[in-house]
Amino acid sequence: MAYTTINKPSDYFNTVLYTGNNSTQSITGVNFQPDLVYVKGRNTATRYPTMFDSVRGATKRLTTNSTNAEDTHPTMLTSFDSDGWTTGADDQTNGSSETYVSWNWLASNTTASNTDGSITSTVSANTTSGFSIVTYTGNGTGGATVGHGLSVAPSMIIEKGRSVTDDWLIYHKSIGATKGLALNNTTAEAASTGYWNDTAPTSSLFTIGDNGKVNTNGGTHIAYCFADVKGFSKFGSYTGNGSADGTFIYTGFKPAFLILKRTDSVADWFLHDNKRNGFNPDNDYLQPNTDSTETNFDNLVDFVSNGWKIRDATTAYNASGGNYIYMAFAENPLVTSTKLPATAR
Repeated sequence: MAYTTINKPSDYFNTVLYTGNNSTQSITGVNFQPDLVYVKGRNTATRYPTMFDSVRGATKRLTTNSTNAEDTHPTMLTSFDSDGWTTGADDQTNGSSETYVSWNWLASNTTASNTDGSITSTVSANTTSGFSIVTYTGNGTGGATVGHGLSVAPSMIIEKGRSVTDDWLIYHKSIGATKGLALNNTTAEAASTGYWNDTAPTSSLFTIGDNGKVNTNGGTHIAYCFADVKGFSKFGSYTGNGSADGTFIYTGFKPAFLILKRTDSVADWFLHDNKRNGFNPDNDYLQPNTDSTETNFDNLVDFVSNGWKIRDATTAYNASGGNYIYMAFAENPLVTSTKLPATAR
């Protein structure tokens, strides 16, 4: 059983759906002031999956389907608020009558200088939920280290050069520190010492190589660091079985959010949550690496009280012998910190 100190996961992660009005709009119902907001238009093409965070500051966007450097948009996310965030009239976040989804994470609502590594970083960290936002300036030297503020080793790092046009880079514990994945495209895992310097993160640091994706000399970078927290978050892997009676993945909680990708072959990234249409079996997906609209595919993923199960043999999710990674956050833990059964919707 997975006991947890987080009895209410929505205090740290929450999904909110809204409809645009092509004006100023407060997106509320998050239940906290978010530090990371990931937004995607659902029903209109060319709405980029976009990340905003409080460390870089409001109006600063990065798009996960592109190699673009950070840019400033004064009419997208304009402020981080006590119960959500505010958007201006830009179609990417607030087109008239368009539908959107906002995934929201809490860090600390503050920043601190971190000198644990050979490169000083600015960090907003939440050690309870295992999430930190880290920004730093690269030095181009392999083996440089960056403090992440979590007090435990991250299981997954989502990294992007803010001032450089280059791929997003993913560290995931299941493929190890000798390899990386690009969030913005379909490529399989690739090995390079230049990514993570073949060195796994520690409880205080992550190590970067000399590749420009993570360590451009004089370039600014952002890293979203996530650690496993029992009953709240899980970062793991599975092997497909090629059957409609697909693999079951145990997480110790009922998922609210799931991203997965095949790692041993070319494949898209896929994102599911518990708020959009088609929930259980969760059929409606969005893709972090494309600007496509929400897509329905019958019987893909089933969220259950202690994990999730694949309901289709499609190779993007469940190729026989295929290797996959995932990140998941909880709707409800299987049990609470008091060891009483948690109520699942």
